[in-house]
Amino acid sequence: MSDLLFDPSELPERPAVEPPAAASGWPRLRQASRQQIELREASLDELLPADHEARIVWEAVCELDLSPWLREIRAVEGHVGRRATDPRILLALWIYATLQGEGSAREIDRLCQVHLAYQWLCGGVSVNYHLIANFRSQSGEKWDVLMTDLVAGLMHQNLVTLRRVAQDGMRVRANVGKSSFRRRASLERCQQEAREQIELLKKLAEENPHELSEQQLAARQRAAKERAERIAAALHNCDELQKNRETRAKTDCKPAKEARASTTDPEARNMKVANGGYEPGYNVQFATDVESKIIVGVEVTNAGNDSEQLAPMLDQQQQRYGKNAEEALVDGGFVSRAGITDADANHHCLVFAPVKDEAKQREAGKDPFAPHRDDSPEMAAWRKRMADPASQLLYRLRSQTAEWVNARCRNWGLRQMPVRGQPKCRIVALLYAITHNLLIGRTLRATANLPSQ
Repeated sequence: MSDLLFDPSELPERPAVEPPAAASGWPRLRQASRQQIELREASLDELLPADHEARIVWEAVCELDLSPWLREIRAVEGHVGRRATDPRILLALWIYATLQGEGSAREIDRLCQVHLAYQWLCGGVSVNYHLIANFRSQSGEKWDVLMTDLVAGLMHQNLVTLRRVAQDGMRVRANVGKSSFRRRASLERCQQEAREQIELLKKLAEENPHELSEQQLAARQRAAKERAERIAAALHNCDELQKNRETRAKTDCKPAKEARASTTDPEARNMKVANGGYEPGYNVQFATDVESKIIVGVEVTNAGNDSEQLAPMLDQQQQRYGKNAEEALVDGGFVSRAGITDADANHHCLVFAPVKDEAKQREAGKDPFAPHRDDSPEMAAWRKRMADPASQLLYRLRSQTAEWVNARCRNWGLRQMPVRGQPKCRIVALLYAITHNLLIGRTLRATANLPSQ
């Protein structure tokens, strides 16, 4: 038996350096030992820096009225039932994740296990990706109410006036592949295959009930049913899109191309993007108050252009706040006779938008601001208004507002939708708007020396 306490073969290797001339042995060093278990007496609050962004998010969330979520909780004092997760925790997790450019519930679940900021927001409360994902996707009306209450509170403090609003749309890629788009004949074959799959599973359950567990069989039946529903929706949307193409083809005197729809996300459409190509996407619309930079309207459509998006946004503002913007700053894509006429006549909102081909008309010796023969009175008034240099100067505020908001959301990761379906994509857009408004609202109140909500 060796007289040594440790086996020499298990000792760490000595550094390959020559000992100093004056020393009689090898240098004694403090070396890293990362497998040593340590007990540290520190709370999560002590570990997170005092000026960390997660603290700002939590303070902002605690100021919000989350009664729509709280009213649905059945576990109340004096009655039985498992305690529910505080909705402030889940909302704070989503807002902080949005600021970090993260939109995946699974990734947030993982970060709650390893990242200090997410752990601090949870405060020892266990969460999982099902809980996190359901909080976002199953609360459509609640997100709308939260958005309205947040802006209405700022309006009550005279921080948002809705006097002048800038609107713009941006294309966000859908969570589908281009290969999922199929023509009607191919969709009918897929529908037949889906029906056969459902019948096969029913037959399997009757003839071999023990081949699959009840949970496995239920999961397969649910997946087959959902696929059949998506294909049916794709067929319906394909028919509608085909009718629209045929209507436009009659006007343009061109043959209509055969329409296609996605079997993964039937509501997504192929849209032209900034690089000149086409990809599946959604058209995200933000309306922003020019003076405060607060987003006051959110919509997600599958329209490939913005020509019909002004009137619905004005209607939304009326429903949310009981008033419309007095002036709307939009780019040339929103200009249409119906849109400008409706905004002026029905919503009493003056539109400021550039006249199409102004430079070319000047070169041709034409007055670009002269009324056209088929112009409505509101359309003629818009042309006359945009001839005024003051109106052209006012229009420049649009890019400083609407495009800045779009760029900010892009920097937070709004480049591809993490979910599928137009309703869920709208919730994602609302989440970005609420995150933006929370941060801007705190700054506005601090500047005006006003208390929180």
